[in-house]
Amino acid sequence: MFDSVKFRVEQLWQNLSENIRRLISLYRPNTMAEKGIVWSSGLIIVTLILVIVLLGFLWNKEPDPFNVRQVALERADGNADALVTGYIFTSTLEKIGETLLDKRGGYLSNDRLPPGVLMDNVPNWEFGVLVILRDASSALRNHFSRSQTQSTEDPDLGEAEPKFNFNNNNWILPPTESIYRDGIGLLAVYRMRLADKSRQDTQFYARADNLRQYLEIVEKRLGSLSQRLSASVGQVRLNTDLAGDPEARQATRTPGTIVVKTSWNELDDVFYEARGATWALMHILIAIEHDFADVLGKKNAVVSLRQIIRELEATQQYTLSPVILNGSGFGIFANYSLTLANYVARADAAIIDLRELLARG
Repeated sequence: MFDSVKFRVEQLWQNLSENIRRLISLYRPNTMAEKGIVWSSGLIIVTLILVIVLLGFLWNKEPDPFNVRQVALERADGNADALVTGYIFTSTLEKIGETLLDKRGGYLSNDRLPPGVLMDNVPNWEFGVLVILRDASSALRNHFSRSQTQSTEDPDLGEAEPKFNFNNNNWILPPTESIYRDGIGLLAVYRMRLADKSRQDTQFYARADNLRQYLEIVEKRLGSLSQRLSASVGQVRLNTDLAGDPEARQATRTPGTIVVKTSWNELDDVFYEARGATWALMHILIAIEHDFADVLGKKNAVVSLRQIIRELEATQQYTLSPVILNGSGFGIFANYSLTLANYVARADAAIIDLRELLARG
């Protein structure tokens, strides 16, 4: 029995080796000269197409989650005492930015050559991550690192935040990656100064009012994503722009009812943008749980924050279908956008409750 299996394996290996040798021989200059320019050109074109398809398949993958405390501890060379308030939050922003640039395939949003220029799922995922990174870096610059409204801003954060607001698809002069990497470097400088106990001019203030201001921005981001995801099946919505206030005014008149529906060719764009945004926000909120532990504990808000994180974790489940299914709300087929919208809306509602908890004395 063993000899028979061994003989079959040897035969398969020999056949495979022979086929590889034949394939390699097709690319030899002598073979191409013998076959002619038309045949050689066709071989090169087919090979390029196969390489592009293979790379596209390999690059079309969302990064896995990471442990925010472990990453921060590695940056501190294993010194737990260096994990001062704000260290994990800043380290997490750095890691999110590094993942954006250094994940499999690198940064794809500004690619001008295939397969990157032909892909849209990962670039939309990147944009979702980038929006959350921009919000968090703005909060770090304007709220968490400042004691009051008229206090001076941190110089490195003052330079870092505009870097992340640079055009996300600039190819050259300068490329987007170099600008974002500069921003990540400035965050690292701030983080190292934060851990230096002799630098009292570098601070991170973990206060309830600061956190509420950041969560207000997050609340609006998630609300927008939830509405856009829900529009995958089309909805007739009442216009609530003026919130029923008879004295309120707006620039241009709009109808009382609005039909909202996402175009079929943008369904996956919105879906992956939401996946990227929730991926980044999940890590940031985990970092907040560490750095704002005392504040959250005093407000009895730890469980509320953990429930938000759990809802965001649910948004990162694997999709079984290779395409984003868009069945009707109560139809036979699944609707991935509505499923994701459910988790996002639940997280958004929980953030509203968390902000109310933080506002209490």
